[in-house]
Amino acid sequence: MNIEERIHALATLGTHLQELTHDEFQSIADRASRENPWFTQDNVRMAFDGIIRMLDESKLRTWIAPYTFPGTSRLVALVLAGNIPLVGFHDLLAVLISGHRALVKLSSKDAALPRLILETLAVISPALHAQVQIAEQLKDFQAVIATGSDNSARYFDYYFSKYPHIIRKNRTSVAILQGDETEAELSALGTDIFSYFGLGCRNVSKLLVPEGYTFDRFYPSLDAHRDIIHHHKYCNNYDYQKSIMLVNSTKFLDNGFLMLHESTRQVSPISVVYYEHYKTPEALAANLAENSDKLQCIVGRAPGATVPFGQAQFPEVWDYADRVDTLQFLSTL
Repeated sequence: MNIEERIHALATLGTHLQELTHDEFQSIADRASRENPWFTQDNVRMAFDGIIRMLDESKLRTWIAPYTFPGTSRLVALVLAGNIPLVGFHDLLAVLISGHRALVKLSSKDAALPRLILETLAVISPALHAQVQIAEQLKDFQAVIATGSDNSARYFDYYFSKYPHIIRKNRTSVAILQGDETEAELSALGTDIFSYFGLGCRNVSKLLVPEGYTFDRFYPSLDAHRDIIHHHKYCNNYDYQKSIMLVNSTKFLDNGFLMLHESTRQVSPISVVYYEHYKTPEALAANLAENSDKLQCIVGRAPGATVPFGQAQFPEVWDYADRVDTLQFLSTL
């Protein structure tokens, strides 16, 4: 397939996902939630909306315009994560649009949705679908893109060291508050915190706030997200984290569905968001620089922020995980 045929097939996939009937989508979402209870209908819908946004034909053309891809197709192994629905789709998209072939190791926590996407692609473009192979064991590949935890990344680094590779580790996101945020901005920040129950690397798990900041306006602005506590797995995490802090006499703030705890750590548990004070803009910049290798998004409108409030979970197709240019990597194979 030439590049025009690949773009057309992928854009058609986006159109098909956008035109799913209510019953068709409900069936897909139910299948996903049976496999992984964290994958609620709302979360699957958000993931689909993100993919549809990426598969806009004009955006795909803009994305690939700066690159020249080799005429030789390589088999690229993809080790996909499973923390949020279809989190590995962008890697698969990059491999296919660049003309390479994908050898995919699915996560046991997110297998149903990728298979459904590929089943749809098989109907739209059998030729492009033929460029993807799902495998339990990876072999005979020429390059690899693997995503996992810091622990699994050590294994990946060892096992895949002799191949061209991208190895992704744990990352998280922070938000910068200045104290003058509007209620609408703070409510939008709630979307960055609570989407996917906080399980994604683009979820805000820490707030950087000025000295003297109080959360009197912050908590009321999150009321639209209150129903999250009714999800049994989230509620179990909330109860557990609260009990641990009570037993340890740890100081924390609580509104009944989200706890705030002052800490210099970056990655907070589910149902908890850390916060840390900064004294000056210079101190804030130093904090961000020191932790840059752990940050996926910096949310807010203060200097140093990279993503507006409420937009952390809606990356464009050219927004690369860990700021590693996947297409540039694939163009060199």
